[in-house]
Amino acid sequence: MGVQVHLPATVGSFLLPVTLCILTLLAQGILGKSGDEENTRNSALLQRVKRGWVWNQFFVLEEYTGLEPLYIGKLHSDMDKGDGSIKYILTGEGAGTTFTIDDSTGDIHAIQRLDREVKSQYVLRAQARNRLTDRPLEPESEFIVKIQDINDNEPKFLDGPYQATVPEISRIGTSVIQLTATDADDPTYGNSARVVYSILEGQPYFSVDAKTGVVRVSLADMDRETRENYTILIQAKDMGGQLGGLAGTTTVNITLSDVNDNPPVFDQRLYQMSVPESAPVGSVVGRIWAKDRDIGINAEMKYSIIDGDGRDTFDISTDATNLFGIITVKKPLNFENKPSYTLKVEGANTHLDPTFRHRGPFKDVTIVHVSVEDVDEPPLFGSPSYYIELLEDAEIGTVVKTVSARDPDAANNTVRYSIDRRSDPKKFFYIEITSGTLMTVRSLDREEVGWHNITVLAMEMNNPTQIASVSVAVRVLDVNDNPPSLSHYLETFVCENAKAGQLIQTVTAVDPDEPLGGQRFYYSLAPEAANNPNFTLRDNQDNTAWILTRRGGWSQQDQTVFYLPIFVSDGEQPMQTSTSTLTIRVCSCDQEGNVMSCNAEAYSLPASLSKGALIAILACIFVLLVMILLMLSLRTHRKKPYLCDEEENVHENIVRYDDEGGGEEDTEAFDIAAMWNPREVHHPLGKIRQDMMPEIESLSRYVPQPCVIGVGSGEDSNVQGYVLAKLLEADLDPCAPPYDSLQTYAYEGEGSVAESLSSLQSGTSNADHEYDYLNDWGPRFKKLAEMYGVLETNTPPMW
Repeated sequence: MGVQVHLPATVGSFLLPVTLCILTLLAQGILGKSGDEENTRNSALLQRVKRGWVWNQFFVLEEYTGLEPLYIGKLHSDMDKGDGSIKYILTGEGAGTTFTIDDSTGDIHAIQRLDREVKSQYVLRAQARNRLTDRPLEPESEFIVKIQDINDNEPKFLDGPYQATVPEISRIGTSVIQLTATDADDPTYGNSARVVYSILEGQPYFSVDAKTGVVRVSLADMDRETRENYTILIQAKDMGGQLGGLAGTTTVNITLSDVNDNPPVFDQRLYQMSVPESAPVGSVVGRIWAKDRDIGINAEMKYSIIDGDGRDTFDISTDATNLFGIITVKKPLNFENKPSYTLKVEGANTHLDPTFRHRGPFKDVTIVHVSVEDVDEPPLFGSPSYYIELLEDAEIGTVVKTVSARDPDAANNTVRYSIDRRSDPKKFFYIEITSGTLMTVRSLDREEVGWHNITVLAMEMNNPTQIASVSVAVRVLDVNDNPPSLSHYLETFVCENAKAGQLIQTVTAVDPDEPLGGQRFYYSLAPEAANNPNFTLRDNQDNTAWILTRRGGWSQQDQTVFYLPIFVSDGEQPMQTSTSTLTIRVCSCDQEGNVMSCNAEAYSLPASLSKGALIAILACIFVLLVMILLMLSLRTHRKKPYLCDEEENVHENIVRYDDEGGGEEDTEAFDIAAMWNPREVHHPLGKIRQDMMPEIESLSRYVPQPCVIGVGSGEDSNVQGYVLAKLLEADLDPCAPPYDSLQTYAYEGEGSVAESLSSLQSGTSNADHEYDYLNDWGPRFKKLAEMYGVLETNTPPMW
């Protein structure tokens, strides 16, 4: 039995015959066989048998736009009796999404739009199954659905728009650029992908090859200086360019590159320039330009002065752009000598193209006239610098040099000279203001300053701003004016075990002078030490001398120090001499000559006295000294009593007036009867204190004295006289209590209604004080009022 596949009519209409393969189903029996053979059929289906169908390819056109699904074909098995017992199954690429099958009839449809450029074929698998048992009736078979191309894609220039460059003046047919258009249609089917190129815009300058797409020059002698940029439009059309083909376009921007086909030309045949005569070398005078219509390296220039009277005075170079010529000053200018110059300048291209050499010459010539402007110039010295040598013993007022300067201008103004004091701060030199004569005004000393670098200034009288300077170098030449002297070693030693003729010191001398022939010193002992019995001197004739011993047996106990005067002279004229004293100490040395001790006292101690004993003796001496100082200190501070026991009680009451207003209560502190004793113990006043004057005067001058007649004046006078005597004794006695006990009285009474009780401030007046106010202070001051005799008249006397 076979399976028929029905194709849609559209396939035949496009002359696309499909060859269908007849599937032969090999059955195990023939229809009409016996019943027992029919019963074995179902079991035979489960065995591997040869398929009853064979599939080939299906073809379908892309881009179907109908409303109904696109019918592709029909599957039919010879086992299908039309009773609906067979079910057709479709699997593979796009099954169920792009392709569907009617499981009863086997019809296959495309339910989506197909695009060959997206996918050109689909691989599907079909199988017939029993609808009830879902068991395969035949093995699965594979077939292919191929999508057939139609012309639905236009050619495209994937890299457009394009940029291209071609040299100017190119020949016809010169290749500019090759374009390639891509068509997505099937190049193996029909003419859908066969592209043909053409130019739509850009004639007659350029053309394009129809098959290759190569753009070429089609017009000769295109000049960049006339037109540099071109834009052309290129078309690519499929179907071999036939009517109905699809087309795509792109633009090509073509630039003509420059070639050196134009010579340079100066825009002026004569340039006028000016420069001041004071312009320094290297100054820019001006610039010139030989214009070239070309660009880039084809327009680069090189300038040179080929003739003229200023070839040696001026120079020309090319600027950083290699386009302009810069004229500069090569030598100093002088308006008075030459006011103008003429230059012949040539400008030429540096990069020549042999192809266009016939268009040359690629250079041009112009004339440059340079005028030198007159300026007021500073004075000009006759020499750029001066060098002078002068002896250091030159007298003050010695003429060193006469410098001269002149005004280079035509006016020839008068010049005045001076010294820049920054170059001669110590004022060794003076210059005559009108003549420029340089002379010394101080003594020179080569050893102090060997060179003097002086700056001399020259100024125009009519224009003080015009100042010139010149350097004058003065070298001070040496004169033998310094005596030599011993250097470094002015003290040495001799060992006690030194022998006669032993070297103890090598001496050298220094001299700040620098004679031309070098230093030469002569050594000897001073005349007073010529016959020295201890030491001698040997001149080595090489600017050194040896000090040698004349004897042995040195001892520190005999003599510890020797002084050796050494006489040194130089060999120059006038000869300079000096005498230096070498101190030589006698020292104790070991066997190798190393110094152990140079202290002579160490040998004066007894040999049996040890260091411990020496320390003990020193400690005892120190203790004795401390004890003596302590005793002296105690004796100095010991105070001598100046009153008897009874007097101490009275003194205590006078000194200890710390309690203000004691009144009657103060009488309990002493025996008042002692004050009634007319007898006084008069101690010698001794020497009056000289360390300081008493800071307060005695109260006696302020105490009223109603009666001053001897002892019989009454009891009041006894008490009063006793108090006055004690006050005077306290003022004059050097052994009195410290005077600060009296000074504190100046501060008594602060904060009290009685104010201060001190009479220190009462010395400003010689009048007697009135003490009547004591009666107003109450009973606490009653006894004080009685002592000063100011009791009221109705109050009886106290004693």
